[in-house]
Amino acid sequence: MSHHPFDETTEATLRKRQSVKWAHYPSDVLPAWVAEMDYPLAEPIRRVLRTALDENDCGYADPSSLGAAFTPWAKAQWGWDVGVHDVHVACDVVTGIAEVLRVVTAPGDSVVIEPPVYPPFAATILHLGRKVASAPLLLRDSGYEPDLEAIERAYAGGARAHLLCSPQNPTGMVYSEAALGRIADLADAYGVWVLADEIHGALALPGAIHRPFPTVSRAAARRAIVLTSASKAWNIAGLKAAVLVACSDEARDALARLPVDTANHAGHLGILGSCAAYREGAAWLASTVTILNRNRALLGELLREHLPGVRWIPQQAGYLAWLDCTGLGLGPDPALAFCTRGKIALSHGPTFGREGAGFVRLNLATTRSLLEEAIRRMARVTA
Repeated sequence: MSHHPFDETTEATLRKRQSVKWAHYPSDVLPAWVAEMDYPLAEPIRRVLRTALDENDCGYADPSSLGAAFTPWAKAQWGWDVGVHDVHVACDVVTGIAEVLRVVTAPGDSVVIEPPVYPPFAATILHLGRKVASAPLLLRDSGYEPDLEAIERAYAGGARAHLLCSPQNPTGMVYSEAALGRIADLADAYGVWVLADEIHGALALPGAIHRPFPTVSRAAARRAIVLTSASKAWNIAGLKAAVLVACSDEARDALARLPVDTANHAGHLGILGSCAAYREGAAWLASTVTILNRNRALLGELLREHLPGVRWIPQQAGYLAWLDCTGLGLGPDPALAFCTRGKIALSHGPTFGREGAGFVRLNLATTRSLLEEAIRRMARVTA
């Protein structure tokens, strides 16, 4: 398989990082859990951050510039026409979800999620005094897909909002256009808000096409609020900036009711870095998608060789692999055994919902050698 310049990054270099991925576990544990990439930052982002530091420019953020950078990028990336004034700013997607849920739902309302799914979805719903309405994904021979009948039952049962993780975390599923269209029709019929977390959208891998939810149909545009960020695609989560996008008068009215200081909580360096990503980060992103695609194929080879008892539906987007370890006899939370006995840190399957029992989530946004080492460490546990 091809070699990539990103592969030159060494573990010793990565160990100098102080982010949570590298700081949380002891130094003898290889981290492959939280969704951070191990690759060097895009040079345009490094340049704007260096300039800001050289000019002692670490004051409050000016959020107005982010919409001007995001809208032409969304048009070029997906043909998605977004008005500059329809782009609102928050510090991160999860905070944006919470603020929007406060506006479009009331305490006691039900909010739909599709587990296994990103753990903060359920946690945020419950923290706000809302109820979780679960419509678990279906696992077919061809891969994961939404359970449209369960979604309709939840809508008919009175759900007021749906947290749509598109592309999906942890499975890496890209929703089909037909499925998105059906969800939009149902949401329009039942008056449900679809809060589409599309933070992995720019990381669709070859063979899959991500569709921003509002572009699917007029109904989708009416019912959608999209939340996304440059943080995952360009690995700048610590800089803190996200966008909330309205594509209809109803959504504009909803976002107009957000607290006036929501945008001011974004980080100044996050705004600068995100603008650089959207304006000048295309080449770096293309290189990253190339190596993630290679790593996806490499993971398949490594699992066949070292862990044939693990089942895996290759992700269609992103760099998170959802591994079914139920056949290994490691109990409902295999990440515990992998960490203590294999010295490899993975995300705990049960945190994604009870559908995650027996699963782990592996981050493969690393070098070839470290991905190989991660699978070797996992295999030791089953030897």
